[in-house]
Amino acid sequence: MSTFHIEGGCRLGGEIRPQGAKNEVLQILCATLLTPHKVTVHNVPEIVDVLNLIELLSDLGVVIEKIAPGSYTCCAANIHIDVLKTPAFQKKIAALRGSVMIIGPLLARFGEGCIPRPGGDRIGRRRLDTHFTGFQKLGAEVTHDAHTGCYHITAKHLKGAYMLLDEASVTGTANIIMAAVMAEGVTTIYNAACEPYVQQLCKMLAGMGARIQGTGSNLLTIEGVAGLGGTEHTVLPDMIEVGSFIGMAAMTQSEIRIKDVSYDNLGIIPDQFRRFGIALERAGDDLLVPAQTHYEIESFIDGSIMTIADAPWPGLTPDLLSVFLVVATQAKGTVLIHQKMFESRLFFVDKLIDMGAQIILCDPHRATVIGHDHHVRLRAAEMSSPDIRAGIALLIAAMSTKGVSIIHNIEQIDRGYQYIDNRLNALGAKITRVNDREK
Repeated sequence: MSTFHIEGGCRLGGEIRPQGAKNEVLQILCATLLTPHKVTVHNVPEIVDVLNLIELLSDLGVVIEKIAPGSYTCCAANIHIDVLKTPAFQKKIAALRGSVMIIGPLLARFGEGCIPRPGGDRIGRRRLDTHFTGFQKLGAEVTHDAHTGCYHITAKHLKGAYMLLDEASVTGTANIIMAAVMAEGVTTIYNAACEPYVQQLCKMLAGMGARIQGTGSNLLTIEGVAGLGGTEHTVLPDMIEVGSFIGMAAMTQSEIRIKDVSYDNLGIIPDQFRRFGIALERAGDDLLVPAQTHYEIESFIDGSIMTIADAPWPGLTPDLLSVFLVVATQAKGTVLIHQKMFESRLFFVDKLIDMGAQIILCDPHRATVIGHDHHVRLRAAEMSSPDIRAGIALLIAAMSTKGVSIIHNIEQIDRGYQYIDNRLNALGAKITRVNDREK
């Protein structure tokens, strides 16, 4: 276990480039299982979750070669399907939420898959029903081994079908798409997730020879093909990092330039920050966040308190609500943060309250934040990161304080943010990583 020691109150300045999108690259790497041909992927963030997935794929027999920083070639010509059922592999796969997306490709190409309940952030119940129901619609059989806790999915022959998803699950949609691209006939997926991550997956699969219509909408039509070839794909910048950097600049009253953000794929994110009174300037494909002494949260037209809520794309991604919440603690005004999708994601606010934030946790899904307008700084504190997104929110809070804060369990932050301490220190932050063996 390692910790961050953060000296707060430092103004940031300069340029920073977001890493490749974590949520996209997990799908893209799993999709390389669909073909025996070489696939080259660029802008891969070398973060814990991605490196763990690369190790899992290598264990399955995928030959993965790093050809440059952030660029990898993958060749799944010789897959060892029996590895799936070994205890060692099952233990590894259970620790990574994104590992569930290997099932769709394996089912499409080999007719079987096996997976325990995946891990990931402890932010509430994250069910797999959407994935499995989609596989069943395509003709697969799903069984659960109560003794081992593993799900076994088998299908001698996948056949296209119409399905209306019970929720617009991003990973569920991706998994079903990958299973359907080589199913016989036509598959129609209604209420499909349409996040840029899913759009990128569809574009990559099309480059491999898949026939997908409706990309970017919630209605996808997939005509199955006999096989897929190789391709080359570049991962989008991580919109969650972009939002995190915007919030960081606002909280520390700093001016930073965020480079190459793929602005057209940020959706509602810039405008939501503007509703918090945070000035943003677009310069080509860069975002400039000017230094501001304060920012004021808008009210609704009728004068009622602003509500910020997550929603499926093109609504606000739930991964940024933790950042919006911490940014609101130093705003002028009041906002209600409504986290609809996960019932445990707001539980980190007790740490912000201990730091002096004015927050009322209404229930597991809602918190009201009364901002200090930078008149009262948050206090330095010692805390632990419960998940990736709460971890970056706590780091932002610590950077805005007076004094030195300590964040434990930073492995959670490392799962989603590449070399975050080094990159922020280059902007003027003072973050020291302390490993247990150094204490």
